[in-house]
Amino acid sequence: MTTSAPTVRTRFAPSPTGFLHLGGARTALFSWAYARHYGGTFILRVEDTDLERSTPEAVQAILDGMQWLGLTPDEGPFYQMQRMDRYREVIAQMLAAGTAYPCYSSPQELEAMREAARAAGRKPRYDGTWRPEPGKTLPPVPAGRKPVVRFRNPPDGATAWDDLVKGPISIDNGELDDLIIARPDGTPTYNFCVVVDDWDMRITHVLRGDDHVNNTPRQINILRALGAPVPQYGHVPMILGPDGEKLSKRHGAVSVMEYDAQGYLPEAMVNYLARLGWSHGDDELFTREQLVEWFDPDHLSRSAAQWDPKKLNWVNAHYIRQAGDAELADRVAPRIARRGGDPAAADLPAVMALLKDRAETLEQLAEGAMLFCAPYQPAPAELAAQHLGEPARELLREFAARAAGISWKREDISALIKALLAERGLKMPQIGLPLRVAATGRTQTPSIDAVLEILGKETVLQRLAQATA
Repeated sequence: MTTSAPTVRTRFAPSPTGFLHLGGARTALFSWAYARHYGGTFILRVEDTDLERSTPEAVQAILDGMQWLGLTPDEGPFYQMQRMDRYREVIAQMLAAGTAYPCYSSPQELEAMREAARAAGRKPRYDGTWRPEPGKTLPPVPAGRKPVVRFRNPPDGATAWDDLVKGPISIDNGELDDLIIARPDGTPTYNFCVVVDDWDMRITHVLRGDDHVNNTPRQINILRALGAPVPQYGHVPMILGPDGEKLSKRHGAVSVMEYDAQGYLPEAMVNYLARLGWSHGDDELFTREQLVEWFDPDHLSRSAAQWDPKKLNWVNAHYIRQAGDAELADRVAPRIARRGGDPAAADLPAVMALLKDRAETLEQLAEGAMLFCAPYQPAPAELAAQHLGEPARELLREFAARAAGISWKREDISALIKALLAERGLKMPQIGLPLRVAATGRTQTPSIDAVLEILGKETVLQRLAQATA
């Protein structure tokens, strides 16, 4: 395996027919990490030759997803549609060299070939009618019919490679028919464009999903026909949903940007995605720098990975706890604003410090912060009647009178509450609930002393006065 730092060149080559899904994001991450580990180059290539399904919006969604994950390419993005002249040049060279040939079989004739093969118990495939062979007479060229161009696949032997993930793989060339590399209008096909791109971009290592295994022998044979170097291939098993089935939309969000919207941190997503098919001992939590330091193909799994939302939440909660309060405040502020709250209405870093130990997502943090950032709504009449009867109001008046003279720190607020409880022989809920309802309009909040500290003395005393009037 070639791993010298200057030579490693990997690529991520998505088709812009939708968002950047989780499987694609993992492929990009592995390719990026491999290049970074060996001091190589990571290339982004957009395979946009599917004109019916490729859209500018999908291209942007891919770029946005990679930017969010921090997978910055060293080269690119390159676009296949801007390389059509190069593909046609190579096809012309192959036609001249006899490694490709025009095929005039109609769709109806191809279907008849397949049916005849099925009837004979053989694999349905093109039968080589237009393949030039020594001493063979080709049929007359049908008038007015434009040909496809087929690659002249080796008829004998096998195509083998030592897969970086799966180990040795060998495919009998007899199982491969002559691949179409250009359509009747001259447009090159996927497998051919990939080969030319990998050749021109000097790709040394290809990490991709194992749904591409069947493409690999075809691509290797074309590269050999061109006299081009063959990259090392590694095919990573798919990601399964929590139910063990292929990951799909029914399992929830499958676009990485949807996870951004749901409040997941990109560093948590990178950590979690890396563990879906790769491991470093028993380490579950690691930095991006550690991933780059540790990443190598020897620890890529041959078994399918399983998506576990609970595990992702656990990882995300870890990164939220590790984040600085000011950093979290910056990330959560736009989410508060989208809820109609005012991020400037409270000491937001202090709010984050209070909430982050129990939050799994930024969305949960934003929702919790609305206690401090949304306009104050006094407790509904039913709640006030339940918790703010005259004995409770009298207790709150006493609390307010004594609170006016203390330093407005959490520990001092807590000491005052404990003193009142001790003096009156009360339990915490007997003052905690009335305080919550009067100061916040709610019965459920984080620790009341911390909440009151963040709300501020003036605000709290004003709300208590209103509640006990």
